[in-house]
Amino acid sequence: MSVKTLTKRFYDPHYLIKGQWKGNRISAKEAYTRLYRIAWASTLETLLISMISFIDTVMVSTLGHEAVAAVGLTTQPRNIFFAVFSALNVGVTAVVSRRRGEENREAANKTMSQAVFLSSILGVILFVVSYYLSEDFLLFMGAQDDTIHLAVPYFRIIMLSTVFTSVGLMINAAHRGCGNTKISMVTNLTANLVNIVFNYLLINGVWFFPKLGVTGAAIATLIGNILSFIMSVYSVTVRPGYLHLQLSHIFKLSKDILSPITKVSSGAAVEQLFVRIGFFVYAKLVATLGTESMATHQICMSIINLSFSLGDGLGIAASSLVGRTLGQKRSDISLVYGKATQRVGFVLGMVLSLIFIFGRYGIMSLFSDSESIISLGAQIMIIVSFIAPAQISQVIFTGSLKGAGDTRFIAVSSLVSIAIIRPLITYILCYIVGMGLIGAWLSLAIDQLIRLTAVGLRFSSGKWKSIKL
Repeated sequence: MSVKTLTKRFYDPHYLIKGQWKGNRISAKEAYTRLYRIAWASTLETLLISMISFIDTVMVSTLGHEAVAAVGLTTQPRNIFFAVFSALNVGVTAVVSRRRGEENREAANKTMSQAVFLSSILGVILFVVSYYLSEDFLLFMGAQDDTIHLAVPYFRIIMLSTVFTSVGLMINAAHRGCGNTKISMVTNLTANLVNIVFNYLLINGVWFFPKLGVTGAAIATLIGNILSFIMSVYSVTVRPGYLHLQLSHIFKLSKDILSPITKVSSGAAVEQLFVRIGFFVYAKLVATLGTESMATHQICMSIINLSFSLGDGLGIAASSLVGRTLGQKRSDISLVYGKATQRVGFVLGMVLSLIFIFGRYGIMSLFSDSESIISLGAQIMIIVSFIAPAQISQVIFTGSLKGAGDTRFIAVSSLVSIAIIRPLITYILCYIVGMGLIGAWLSLAIDQLIRLTAVGLRFSSGKWKSIKL
């Protein structure tokens, strides 16, 4: 078999679904052109945001590895609270994309409006809870005497920014459901660039700005998120397009509108609960290895987020396309988009793998001049290079299933792999076998392979096609 034939079998829609057409076939050019139109903005957005986060960590690292560890300690408690909005986000994108496919604009607008109301109320409640319990959360996470005084104010300010982020997330989720990924890209990139600028001004005290260290990094994030909030609201009020935020829709909650959101979001919420619990336990196990190991871990997590971001951006596009084509009663084309997106992601993952392998020492040296941190991190980067293609493919298949509303299956796979298998293997490899941080990253690799197998088989089975929203 020639290379040309093998390549065609890899990407061509005819081979991706093996003749399961329900109407006119979609050509490779048409499929990948449409995918590109939606995916380029969401992928560029998530990748550049990840790069900005990467730079953010580099800037914080100038304060020492205690500062990096302190910021890392806040990640999982923050993500546990953020899981509520992530679940709503999934529901809004899935339902709006389905309504767009059905050409029901009014229902799409009501879905966005009522999600905005719910998220704003939840944002305030979660901020109040996190503010008063911040020290307890961080001590439970394993904060040491050299990090707790840095982590508490950082966590409180970051959680305040969530009040604004929650509303912007719902609006951007609705835009993505309509296939409009450019608005989300512009708002998030602008906010993160502002974050970088104020990081520079506030972390080390430039010009007339005070030197605030880690707290300055948190304030910079808050300023960026407030700007993102303003831009998102502006996009559906002052300059509305297909989506228009109306006060009459916000405060008039409807069971018919909330029911499909709840149907998808409830499964996503369970998934997020299991994911956050698993990540929480995983991070706590790593934190007990010591401040230096925690700092190395945080650096490597910032690096692997590059591959996650590529998968997340492509997964957002797949979710929108799968949801819309299901609304058009073309589940065959939905299958094409899910598999075609995974093929693109796999190729990009292989490119990242090469960068991680050959550039591992140079990348680690950007964050630290400690020989022990660079050496340990370089070993972990080899593991990261093998994880990247699997992680990207896993995130894309997961996004495709979310677009179809198949969140219950994702919840079950997350329970088994993230909440049970990953922490268990981490404990065994880190403490019983004595592999330390290397063991923690091997367990992460095993978790990714298990989830890729689960969601890949589920998507190929086509059971998600019959879900009604």
